[in-house]
Amino acid sequence: MPQSMRRDQPARTPSRPFPTLTADTLVTVDFRPRATRPPGPYRRLLARPGARAFVAGNLIARLPAGMFGMSTIVMIAGTRGSYALAGAVGATGLAASALAGPWVARLVDRHGQARIAVPAALCVVLGSLALVLCVHYGAPDWTLFAAYATTATTPNTGGMARARWAHLLDGDAAALHTANSFEQAVDELCYMLGPVLAAFLCTAVAPEAGLLVAASLLLVGILLFAAQRTTEPPPRPADRASASPLRVAGVPPLLVGFLATGAVFGSMEVVTVAYADGLGHRGAAGVVLMLQAAGSCAAGLLYGALKPAGPAERRLPWCLLAMTVLMGLPWLSARTAGSLPLLALALLVAGMATAPTMVTAMTVLQGRVPAGRLNEGLSLMVTALLAGIACGSASGGWIAEHAAPTTGFVVPVAAAGVAFVIGSARAVRRAA
Repeated sequence: MPQSMRRDQPARTPSRPFPTLTADTLVTVDFRPRATRPPGPYRRLLARPGARAFVAGNLIARLPAGMFGMSTIVMIAGTRGSYALAGAVGATGLAASALAGPWVARLVDRHGQARIAVPAALCVVLGSLALVLCVHYGAPDWTLFAAYATTATTPNTGGMARARWAHLLDGDAAALHTANSFEQAVDELCYMLGPVLAAFLCTAVAPEAGLLVAASLLLVGILLFAAQRTTEPPPRPADRASASPLRVAGVPPLLVGFLATGAVFGSMEVVTVAYADGLGHRGAAGVVLMLQAAGSCAAGLLYGALKPAGPAERRLPWCLLAMTVLMGLPWLSARTAGSLPLLALALLVAGMATAPTMVTAMTVLQGRVPAGRLNEGLSLMVTALLAGIACGSASGGWIAEHAAPTTGFVVPVAAAGVAFVIGSARAVRRAA
């Protein structure tokens, strides 16, 4: 036997395909090691130490964001028999959150996420319990407003997650782009599933079940999220050299752009409901709007997997232009076809422009806000979006009622156009 075939030597893996005979068939077996596929951008992102732990906790804490409003409206309308009262209570909570949000975020920047987010979440739980008790025992209407206003301390879980990514990635622009896209997709997912889960709990279990489950999920998620201290950004005490985000050049017009973008979301929602109601399919409006969020979620994940070309300031006007053009598809569908399935398809395509636009705008905001005020800056963005949603809902609803639901689809297009004008003018000043 040749020395190369001695048993005390390990067998070598053939360097090329090896033909062998199996039964009456000649087959070729390739023993060469297969080239491993490099991990994708999201896999690399979540592989960073501590990332999966805080993402899991934040996902649980963020799901209630889409549940609180729906749970409150269904619970109050079902027990008190008044949608006007339910809507007024919900609007009060929204306004209180918009006012208190930046203040809570400023405390988070100064004292740390864990020290502020946990007691803030406890206040939300207590306020939710107070509202449930007031509804259940027939307390006066004014107590509903007071109880729900105490939930204004809801921590901006999405903003805290983005702040953790900015701290963890430490200047890696490509990875931060992927992280922002991932967080935007999570936002869309939560706002898709949250209202559906809330409506199911309030109708199939008990009117109070939706709000109680939402409060419980928020508390559990915040506790898990706050326990991940290794990825928490260090607190930054108040520094006079660190200007308020509202005083940073370029931030106020950017917030106005977020205001206009929020008007796109708010008007599209109420106009779609009115249009579906006019066709006799009001119950299907929720499913149709879910398709818009699904398109945005899918586009956000795809956008995060791509390598952005050029700085975010230059990409933002193009994203806003795409959103303006695509928002015209629902109006065109409603005006020409008058078909709810075609409207759903148009909303699916139109939604694909919103996530890339939001991701790019957030990247610009993160680059301009001082590191010690990042949570505050992101909270101001949420405030602008909420105010825009309220304005868009009011204007879209007024036009849909006094003109026609089809005419109401002009409002999202107009709001997107305003955002495009603002973004383009700001980009020109930045380039100059």
